[in-house]
Amino acid sequence: MWINPEEVLLAGALWVSERANPFFILQRRRGHGRGGGLSGLLVGTLDVVLDSSARVAPYRILLQTADSQIYWNIACGSSRKEITEHWDWLESNLLQTISIFDNDEDVTTFVKGKISGIIAEENRLKQGEEQEEDCGKFREAELKMRRLFGMPDEEKLVNYYSCSYWKGRVPRQGWLYLSVNHLCFYSFLLGKEVTLVVQWTEVTQLEKNATLVFPESVRVSTRHTEHFFSMFLNINDTFKLMEQLANIAMRQLLDNEAFAADRSLPKPCKTLKNVSALKRDFDARAKNERYRTMFRLTQDERLDGHTDCTLWTPFAKMHVVGQLFISNNYICFNSREEDLCQLIIPLREVSIVEKADSSSVLPCPVSISTKNKMNFLFANLKDRDFLVQRISDFLQRTPDSSWGDTSPLSPIGHSASSSASSAGSESVHRGRQYHPGLPTASQGLLQLYHCNAPEDLGPKAMKEKMKEEAWNIHFSEFGRGVCMYRTSRTRELILNGIPERLRGELWLLFSGAQNEMATHPGYYGDLVEQAMGMCSLATEEIERDLHRSMPEHRAFQNETGIAALRRVLTSYAHRNPGIGYCQAMNIVTSVLLLYCPEEEAFWLLVALCERMLPDYYNTRVVGALVDQGVFEDLTRAFLPLLYEHMQELGVISTISLSWFLTLFLSVMPFDSAVLLVDCFFYEGIKVIFQVALAVLHDNMDALLSCSDEGEAMTILGRYLDNVVNKQTVAPPIPHLHALLTSGDDPPPEIDIFDLIKSSYEKFGTLRADVIEQMRFKQRLKVIQSLEDTAKRSVVRAMMTESAFSIEELEELYCLFKSKHMTSCYWGSSSSAAERHDPSLPYLEQYRIDPVQFTQLFTALAPWVCGGHTTTLSARLFRLLDQNQDGLVNFKEFITGLSGMYHGDMTEKLKLLYKLHLPPALCPEEAESALEAAHFFTEDVPRESSFLSDLDISGQQEVTSGDEGKDGGGDSEEKKDEKVKDYRYYLRMWAKEKEPKTETIKDLPRMNQEQFIDLCKTLYNMFSEEPLEQQLYHSIATVASLLLRIGEVGKKFNNGSKKSDSAAVQAPPPDPQREEGFGEGRSDESQVCQALADAQLEPAAPPTSDEETKDDTSVSSYSVVSSGSLQCEDIADDTVLIGGGEQRRGSVLDVDWSITFEQVLASLLTEPPLVDYFERKRDIQIKMAVCKAQRAVERQTSSTSDHELSQHSV
Repeated sequence: MWINPEEVLLAGALWVSERANPFFILQRRRGHGRGGGLSGLLVGTLDVVLDSSARVAPYRILLQTADSQIYWNIACGSSRKEITEHWDWLESNLLQTISIFDNDEDVTTFVKGKISGIIAEENRLKQGEEQEEDCGKFREAELKMRRLFGMPDEEKLVNYYSCSYWKGRVPRQGWLYLSVNHLCFYSFLLGKEVTLVVQWTEVTQLEKNATLVFPESVRVSTRHTEHFFSMFLNINDTFKLMEQLANIAMRQLLDNEAFAADRSLPKPCKTLKNVSALKRDFDARAKNERYRTMFRLTQDERLDGHTDCTLWTPFAKMHVVGQLFISNNYICFNSREEDLCQLIIPLREVSIVEKADSSSVLPCPVSISTKNKMNFLFANLKDRDFLVQRISDFLQRTPDSSWGDTSPLSPIGHSASSSASSAGSESVHRGRQYHPGLPTASQGLLQLYHCNAPEDLGPKAMKEKMKEEAWNIHFSEFGRGVCMYRTSRTRELILNGIPERLRGELWLLFSGAQNEMATHPGYYGDLVEQAMGMCSLATEEIERDLHRSMPEHRAFQNETGIAALRRVLTSYAHRNPGIGYCQAMNIVTSVLLLYCPEEEAFWLLVALCERMLPDYYNTRVVGALVDQGVFEDLTRAFLPLLYEHMQELGVISTISLSWFLTLFLSVMPFDSAVLLVDCFFYEGIKVIFQVALAVLHDNMDALLSCSDEGEAMTILGRYLDNVVNKQTVAPPIPHLHALLTSGDDPPPEIDIFDLIKSSYEKFGTLRADVIEQMRFKQRLKVIQSLEDTAKRSVVRAMMTESAFSIEELEELYCLFKSKHMTSCYWGSSSSAAERHDPSLPYLEQYRIDPVQFTQLFTALAPWVCGGHTTTLSARLFRLLDQNQDGLVNFKEFITGLSGMYHGDMTEKLKLLYKLHLPPALCPEEAESALEAAHFFTEDVPRESSFLSDLDISGQQEVTSGDEGKDGGGDSEEKKDEKVKDYRYYLRMWAKEKEPKTETIKDLPRMNQEQFIDLCKTLYNMFSEEPLEQQLYHSIATVASLLLRIGEVGKKFNNGSKKSDSAAVQAPPPDPQREEGFGEGRSDESQVCQALADAQLEPAAPPTSDEETKDDTSVSSYSVVSSGSLQCEDIADDTVLIGGGEQRRGSVLDVDWSITFEQVLASLLTEPPLVDYFERKRDIQIKMAVCKAQRAVERQTSSTSDHELSQHSV
């Protein structure tokens, strides 16, 4: 490629000149290509270690002038062909022009300007913005990666690092390339080349460790091997990027969604050295994720920037040091000291942003005022003007929502502020009038049932009022609503229990659901209307579980609570069909409905499923399994003795799943568990881990003395049943599990407040970021374990339906799935959602389209047909695609492959026969055949029709026969028919449901064009066989025989029509008579004449036998003589020539046809064909070749052009 001219001082160092003229020199890198010796090995090693561009571009062109010692590098190339094209262009376009210049400086200026202009034009024509953003050095590295590892242009490099790869005990210094879908390593040291490619979807473990053997290294584990990398300049940065890429790969395995680069990233002020646009994208993703998690924001929120500052806190009368975060919809603040102060200000609430007066005490302050009269003062801002401008820009884009957040306690439908305009108020009310007369629309179920209850003046009620008063004081001091200051005092109040009247409001606030609800007015109402009356698998499961949701609570013992629960669950299933409905969602949602109106409960469920408990409620409860693994790791860290004993019993994995899925609501009395939900919405999942560890710690002695799993589960179950809330004012709700398991001597009661306090004291050091790190580690294990389970299930199911061994099926499944996954990230004609449906059985989940099927067929099929392979593959695809959706699943794929490898001769021939009939023939291929069939069915008896016609005629014949019998029968037969009981009809119904086994007689007849196509396929199949000559001779004999059989059948059928025009069905021709007829015309010239008669293309001009036998002659037709018939392939333009005359302009004989039985009988007469189709074939060799193409580690000892080209394949 052309490059911007660069100065070169020493033109001869490490380079060899191959061509030269007065102005240009073409050079090759020393050691590249043949020869090179020791100097070549040293140069190659230096190029790899120093990341020289000469490794990927070993050719270059220099500009030279007579008077100057400085050369200019103007072009480089990865191959001789590429650099020669540039050289030829220079000689033909520039050489004559610059030869007339008098001054060498003018020559240099002219050539540099010309090359720069060419490069500018190329960049202008490039459509990829990403390539323009990346610096030249990085684009060079990406080109090098694609060349070394054979990656397509769709594979994008994220970053590359210098490191050592430990091969045994020897470190190999080289370069680690991290692309979106692969981890690649390349090293070349003194002739030893190491190439490694690992797909991210194959990684099962990724960890950073430091040992004596591998100092500060990264270990990448797959199912079969481990790889160690060390000696990074910045190991933390590398490991974080590897984690991100592995996470994206796991998401691909879960959702089958390809990685989509973020095109809306702001462009950098200057081109960053060796930092790609993708690397910036990944860094931005990581920052966005941390930001959203910290402040519980929605998934579409994007961090614009952050800066250090101070915030004036009126409640503490002090400036708090922290960081200010700006995003497209929020201004957030987090103190440097944990739990000191946190603040979230939605831009929809901001009314004024202004720069306040600076002073020595308060430098560079910015004041932000909200619509509910709160003021926030930020100071010590480094670039205040820019910050205010960014906030103003975002405010202009924020839709003007004039209804405020002044009264969160009031019903959601009436929360407009006094200053709201009528239009704004109408927009809020418009979507929320879906519930005329529904009591659950404006209040929770508990308020609905307590509204008419007499006022309780007992000590518990008074304590509840004191809690409410404490929260009111807190609101007056710290603010109320979204913009409330969140401090350690807020946590203390939550740990003491939220009052029932405020529970719904505070859950909505701390979970972040209030922000999402405020920005989507009317959304829930629209969802309810859309989901109403819809029927799906999710709605069926919801209906089944509705009456199992807290049946002990009176709110769900009537239709009001059940109907509200139904609406919320079906609406969410409609919103997120990827999750739909999962058991345990009903229990959590019923608790939300007790304290919140329907719409608030819906948005809380959204926050739970999509942010706070990610992947918990999908079809495979991956998130809960991940946290279960995290809980095991935490138990090992905090309670090592108990962990060892529990692992022996296998208890941890059994007990913890329900704890996490239902947030203890299903295993603990309701009044106690709801306090854990209070803490969960404020602190997140760490509270659940803390309490689970505290439960194990309190029962440690009893659990250590357990001898089996059942005893341990009983101890924990009875403990949790007796966790009580002594402060609750609600009437006691019986806990069914506690009633069923309580014995004569119940264990002592445990106060839930003591349990929570104990969990914070003993395990309060847990940090959210540590949990996220542990989640990543477990996510790799869990998802790969689920993939292994899916593979085992598929193999078990296919064992009975195919003759492949378990190992072969497993390898075929891996190849099939790999092809599917490759298409996900390298593009395909169909979308990922169409090709992968997690709701289907494992056998049918992964599906491939025709292009991917052709690739697998070419690599694995035993029938190699040269250029005809693609056509045969397309036909087999159409034959296997029974539902005609353009996709084939694994079961269908194995069915076709098993028939080719393990079927007997009849089955193989039957498959080959079907591949030349509709529906395997595409409309274009079958057009003339269908026309022939149309004329054929008008002139010949019914027996020559396709399968459907056979069935219809058979049914008509049977029916007419039955009618004849009934008509001729006596009255007793009619009486017997009347007394047939239901068992007779059940047997008839069962017989109809039985799959009909297809016999060879069911196959339709084959017309002349289809038969010729079958002959072409057979000729192509034998081209690489050892007994090629015998097979060609045999197929020629069989073809001529079948042609004569068809001719005999045609004459016989025509004769029968003339003799009996009223006949509906003619008897089949007698094979013995046909064979006798064939023997009568067994002359070789007549055989070739018959083949020529069957040829559809117009014949070539007459040629002599000498010209025919000349293999080197070049003509527009391939000509096959009768003497060399068995030696040549039949191609589309082949003409078969007999000993005498030949038929010109042959057309399709519409009356000609043969049956499969005739084809089979004819082939059985030729032993070479019988041996060919009965031979057992081994798929292991083809699978090994296919596996080798998936980029495995390989080591060579040369760097010749030939080997480099092999690596790039």
